[in-house]
Amino acid sequence: MAVHETTKDSQAPAARTPNRGLRWLRRNIVVMAGLATLGYLILPNLVVLVFSFNKPNGRFNYQWQHFSTDAWRDPCGVADLCGSLALSLQLALWATVGATVLGTMIAFALARYRFRARSGVNTLIFLPMAMPEVVMAASLATLFLNMGIEFGFWTILIAHIMFCLSFVVTAVKARVMSMDPRLEQAAQDLYASPVQTFLRVTLPIAAPGIAAGALLSFALSFDDFIITNFNAGSTVTFPMFVWGSAQRGTPVQINVIGTAMFLVAVLCVLAGQLAGNRRKKRS
Repeated sequence: MAVHETTKDSQAPAARTPNRGLRWLRRNIVVMAGLATLGYLILPNLVVLVFSFNKPNGRFNYQWQHFSTDAWRDPCGVADLCGSLALSLQLALWATVGATVLGTMIAFALARYRFRARSGVNTLIFLPMAMPEVVMAASLATLFLNMGIEFGFWTILIAHIMFCLSFVVTAVKARVMSMDPRLEQAAQDLYASPVQTFLRVTLPIAAPGIAAGALLSFALSFDDFIITNFNAGSTVTFPMFVWGSAQRGTPVQINVIGTAMFLVAVLCVLAGQLAGNRRKKRS
């Protein structure tokens, strides 16, 4: 009898071990999946960072050869690289301003007011997001040709504002529809004018959605290639420069610019997180 009890006691921890492992896996599987996804997203950026310090023997920067900081010391050493980068930044900035202003007004109109064409406007807003970029690019090129508009900076800007508009409307509209209307009513009860209510209550609450739409517009405009390629003419933006360089040899400076843009984006996100945490502590 004593031997039988000893055997049962020795088997009990072994039986509990798999259950403990399964419980640990269930508790941490979401974290593990998140870390794996984050690593999958960051890995290409790390490759770009590493190869920005490479000194290839030939024209193509696809194999590691020698460590060098020459590209970082002279990022504009390739002809037209910094010019195309400045053009893309300028286009992205103006496209962000135009799409954010127009998209915010459209989002407020769709979320706050009811009119006959409201459902039709909602459908039209989502068309640029659902339509293939090649089809949209060819349609815009046909429109500009029929109107006799010369391809260049302005045709690219019009195209960028058009496809960025949908993303701004979607982000701002979601934020506006989640707002509590009683806050605006309370401001009106306290004798605030419509302008004061909008500037001090409505706009600060909608600001995160507006900022999200603006950041998304900037990223989409700066990174766009297909629509830009159809409507640029002889104008060369940074994505077009990268594509053209890849045909005859990718300079290391492209990795430098890509790494710098990635680091700036990470710093902006960290700054936003720190600002949000400080606001939570103050409140």
